[in-house]
Amino acid sequence: MPPPDRPTAGLPTAAYLEALLDRLKRPVRPADGVVRVGLDLGTASVVLTVLASDGAPLALAREEATVVRDGLVLDYAGARQICQRLRKNLEDKLGLRLDRTTIAVPSGTGERDAATHRYVSEAAGLEVEAVLDEPVAANLLLGMADGALADLGGGTTGAAAFKDGRLVMSFDEPTGGRHLSLVIAGNMGVPLEKAEAYKIDPGNARTVGALVAPVLSKMGGILKKGLRDADVKEMWVVGGTALAPGAQAVLARETGFDVFIPPHPDLVTPAGIALGCRPYKAEAL
Repeated sequence: MPPPDRPTAGLPTAAYLEALLDRLKRPVRPADGVVRVGLDLGTASVVLTVLASDGAPLALAREEATVVRDGLVLDYAGARQICQRLRKNLEDKLGLRLDRTTIAVPSGTGERDAATHRYVSEAAGLEVEAVLDEPVAANLLLGMADGALADLGGGTTGAAAFKDGRLVMSFDEPTGGRHLSLVIAGNMGVPLEKAEAYKIDPGNARTVGALVAPVLSKMGGILKKGLRDADVKEMWVVGGTALAPGAQAVLARETGFDVFIPPHPDLVTPAGIALGCRPYKAEAL
């Protein structure tokens, strides 16, 4: 069975993620001006999240982007500009100066590549408080004690195993949502951008599910192999690719685990990154 909801600012996980999604349109300024900030430089999008000191969702901004590939920053200038836009967007809405953040990178990212994520953040005016592994960041929200947590992003498939709440192992391999889009583009003979749009249209779920099942099977094989010595039976799956039609059934079949996918799995890691930031008093603009 799934782990119990972890209360965050008085909300269970499902309600928390719904509230966080709502903050895209309706940001809330904290009465005391104290915030936690998380920056998620992903393959498919960049997300900036602002939480209150108790973890309550305050504001969220995100932008579709292709500045990162398989956890590596390929377009430094583009990434910096996006981060600057997101920061200004939230500062204007909250009336607060955001100058610190936590970031996260895929498990196994080398120091040089992790440093590039840091440089992007700091060039955008956000001093980096800490650098987390993405699955570890996600578990700051989910609070899993025992089991596995897989993060299916736009470019990578990563996972971590926890025992008594402690991280015991983690890994990451370059297969993600972009690979699903490439398969769709190849089968339909359309550009990648059109394949991306087709993939996320709910009306195409049956066709998409059939086309991407082999890639999801490959991801399941990666997770089964990587977690073979972890002694886990349950796995939570987060990241945008967890939204792919049929993902839960395919991953459960390939891994042999009980697989659980929370609502809005693409927001779990951004929220966890922000939860990993120490609360700080933001100056009023």
